[in-house]
Amino acid sequence: MSQAKVQRTIISILFLFVLQLAPVCLRAQTAEKLAASVQPFVDRQELAGAVMLVADKDKVLAAEAVGWADIAAQKPMQTDSMFWIASQSKPITVAALMMLADEGKVNVEDPVEKYLPEFRGQMLVVEKDAEHILLRRPGHPITVKNVLSHTSGLPFKSALEEPTLDLFPLVARVRSYAMTPLEFEPDSKYQYSNAGINTAARIIEVEAGMSFERFLDERLFQPLGMKHTTFWPSDEQVARIAKSYKPGPGNKGLEETTIGQLYYPLTDRTQRFPMPAGGLFSTAHDMARFYQMLVNGGELDGKRYLSKTAVKQLTSRQTPPELPQSYGFGFCVSDNTFGHGGAYSTNSFADTQRGLIFIWLVQHAGFPGEGGKAQGVFRQAAIDTFTASSQ
Repeated sequence: MSQAKVQRTIISILFLFVLQLAPVCLRAQTAEKLAASVQPFVDRQELAGAVMLVADKDKVLAAEAVGWADIAAQKPMQTDSMFWIASQSKPITVAALMMLADEGKVNVEDPVEKYLPEFRGQMLVVEKDAEHILLRRPGHPITVKNVLSHTSGLPFKSALEEPTLDLFPLVARVRSYAMTPLEFEPDSKYQYSNAGINTAARIIEVEAGMSFERFLDERLFQPLGMKHTTFWPSDEQVARIAKSYKPGPGNKGLEETTIGQLYYPLTDRTQRFPMPAGGLFSTAHDMARFYQMLVNGGELDGKRYLSKTAVKQLTSRQTPPELPQSYGFGFCVSDNTFGHGGAYSTNSFADTQRGLIFIWLVQHAGFPGEGGKAQGVFRQAAIDTFTASSQ
């Protein structure tokens, strides 16, 4: 081979190497921008730490961790850190139910009592004060659609769910909801209700003939590769859960806290039971997989999980038009977005107009100073970066 040919071959190889390396470098630079945008909140002790992930329908565009998973131990946050995602569990639960709707086993227009007979004869509170309660029958029994969109009249929780939300089997909790009078006429209001989403999960158990947690594991988590999403984190996973924080005295600095809604230890399968409306722990990459499946119309990596019709029901408004709240089935929705937050400030959503998925994982029961603005800063940095790169 002539020297000129050798030189051309070397140049071609180098060119290909540069082409392959360029996206890696760009992703690294992007991740650094996301971290830099949020770092000031950490420096001011307004945010302990965060995991930020941005994806499109096909791939993760950037994933970065900033700050501390454990401030006292000076343990840095990692991109595989785990978090209690709280109410981000709701859309996962509802997606599972819609799988049964696709199979013809559940109709969202049906009354809940068709699947759970204990709801037959449920009453509605008409008047209530310290001395008396007046009940009557509602205009119609609550429907599956009502419990999926928080328009059923069920309370947030029942009197049974004290002091934590995970101490009783799902069947017992749902029976307690059936024994509790409705707080308003179905369809007349929107009232955020863990009880409603838990009721949907019990319908899954009855119609699928298996426990709710087994259904999630076999039908969603294992096939999607959500290996770190669970109600019962293992000892190894517990070590990866970011510590929880709240504002310190005088609303300054950060003070370590625990999750009051859950029973400890988190690994205890004898005392703790699945909480479909808010009990899951997960990671940023696992949540991205779930959102990618939905953004791809219910399909991912060649496997279909949900019909396009089911995805549209999940991600578009299902609340009555006269109500101010725009909620789908298990998701907060707008014309171009769908997503959900969690009690300890986690959040995830898809922007269908921009084609981007945003995962924001922190573990905060409130923020001192301007810490609550950190998520918005992350979002804007991601939008600026990826909108510019796509133009």
